[in-house]
Amino acid sequence: SNRINVPKTLNNMKSVAVFAALCSSAVAFAPAKGPASPSSALHAASPFADEIGAQVPLGFWDPLGICADGDRENFDRLRYVEIKHGRVAMLAVVGYLTTYAGVRFPGAEDIPAGFAAWGALPLNVWVQMFFTWSAMEMINRDASEVHGYKPEFPGDFRNGSKINLDGKEKP
Repeated sequence: SNRINVPKTLNNMKSVAVFAALCSSAVAFAPAKGPASPSSALHAASPFADEIGAQVPLGFWDPLGICADGDRENFDRLRYVEIKHGRVAMLAVVGYLTTYAGVRFPGAEDIPAGFAAWGALPLNVWVQMFFTWSAMEMINRDASEVHGYKPEFPGDFRNGSKINLDGKEKP
């Protein structure tokens, strides 16, 4: 007949592999250990150890010692810049993937995808990008000093909007 003979050791190895996979996936449903001890050396090493993002096993990770002096204003500025650059990077990836998928503006069909596009962009596109980036920089900034309110968190660019984060209007 057309039956393939598989060695018995191979069948045993498959069974062991499936059993090991099942056992390891069962660990996901085991009860969690209690919270990590806040008395660790990493926790005590920084005044920002309780901030969002400081997680076990690294704690507040500052390998260059930029925030070692405990300056709160500097920390908040760095957090603001980190959030802003993260948002720019996410938009850049979306733009890269969109053009790589073949989506083009009218008149730009012959511009290649990816990094090859930088050398093929005409001057008017560079001017448009400059003005777009400038407008985005002016609009998407912390304007709390203009509107007279305190942002709820770093990166809060609602700038006095009456809309809460849950989409409902503020009283």
